[in-house]
Amino acid sequence: MRHLSWIMFLGALSITTAAQADTKLTYSGVYTAWSQSQHAFRFDADAYDDNYIVQMLRLNLALAPNERMKVVTRFDMGQGWWGVDNADRTVNRTGATGGSSLFDFKDTNFLLHVDQAYAQFTLAPHPLTFRVGRQSFRLGNKLVIDNNLDGIQLDIGGVGDGLTIGWAKMSEGGDNISDIDASKTGGADNRDADLLLVNFRSKMAGGTYNLFSAYYTDRSSDDGNAYIPDHLNYFKTRFSAQPTTLTVFGLAGDTKLGAIKLAGEVEYLTGTDDVDNATHGAQAWDINNGDLSGFNLYLKADMPMGDRLSVGGVFGMGSGDDDLTSGAGNVNKIRTSGFFYLTEIWEDSIMPDEEGITPQGLGAPNVRGYRELENTTALQVNGTFKPSKKLSLFASATYLQATQDIPAWNNDGTPNYALTANDLGQEVDFRVSYLIEQGLSAHLRGGIFMPGDAAGYLINGNALSDDSAWELKGVITLKF
Repeated sequence: MRHLSWIMFLGALSITTAAQADTKLTYSGVYTAWSQSQHAFRFDADAYDDNYIVQMLRLNLALAPNERMKVVTRFDMGQGWWGVDNADRTVNRTGATGGSSLFDFKDTNFLLHVDQAYAQFTLAPHPLTFRVGRQSFRLGNKLVIDNNLDGIQLDIGGVGDGLTIGWAKMSEGGDNISDIDASKTGGADNRDADLLLVNFRSKMAGGTYNLFSAYYTDRSSDDGNAYIPDHLNYFKTRFSAQPTTLTVFGLAGDTKLGAIKLAGEVEYLTGTDDVDNATHGAQAWDINNGDLSGFNLYLKADMPMGDRLSVGGVFGMGSGDDDLTSGAGNVNKIRTSGFFYLTEIWEDSIMPDEEGITPQGLGAPNVRGYRELENTTALQVNGTFKPSKKLSLFASATYLQATQDIPAWNNDGTPNYALTANDLGQEVDFRVSYLIEQGLSAHLRGGIFMPGDAAGYLINGNALSDDSAWELKGVITLKF
């Protein structure tokens, strides 16, 4: 019996070893270091002067025992600010909490942060591919949904054509497994928030299109707060709605009209805010009648003017709230990470709590401007010149206006509709990119934003400071 046990053990070991030998490992990744010089982001050159360097090493791994199955993970290592995020988190030289706790729960500190971890398998011979675990959920141009979330997605059909059906657990109640609503006895509403989405993608003449819909529900609002924005641990735009249900209908696509490349997106959002706010909660909440709605329009065009020069334009419009004290509320997205790009300063805001590591633009939580197309109408002209295969020069000019007038603030921080404006400002940007060798590139980018009164009302509550905000950014990127 002992010999038989050894034989069985060695047989199982040999089978396991053979299976491991057949497992294929593929990897890719990127290292990026950014040196940033930001000035007057509150439109006061004397009050905002930040110079710093940040970095990130991101690694993608896939282990596939056969062509139908694989497990995928993505994690970040050594992510953070130079001189801050590898320091002791507890007490800094001023005796306060460590610099790494500037943003609540920012788990960098040169630790390993796992962004994605999921299993993917195809049920052959059927064209059904499942992804189960923490993975990317995104729609269109990343205007309404763009996050790594825990859930399940099913792809039906091929890569270029097909249907995706997904469900994600956005919030497991009050950071626990309970689903009990104890708000009536003075406790918390521990019910969950979930996301459902359907995305149909197909090819058309000269391009592709995506027809999508999503439904978000947050059941945890009976205790007077909602998952978005109250439980996100970072500041959103002031006077934000607290969505308890949201439905999105959208269409995105790209095509060519002769030599002109076009990409665009349109979506409509409708939902409810079941939190009956009597105050703005230190400028956190919108006061509304419980009805929410909004829209986004986006169109991007590029046209070559020879082998080296191309010109283009961008038009974007997002709805806004015409009254932050009553009536219906406005909503432009469910949850995003800030990777939709429009300009260098006004909108570019990769969130430090989501995917990024530091404030990037005026939409970051330390300034609290708009992100994506929220209450923004933008018109941009741009051009790209490539004097050689390795060198690329880009420049853009953008005019920005609020879709709905923005009020100043009273002394108590409430909106003052006796003083409103819609002139957000203008921005001029540039980017110089040089390919040192395959995979290794260097970039110098930046811009200047000239604020209007509306931008001052949005960020400071007044237009007393009107210094131009400007930024320079040097980047080294190594992709492998």
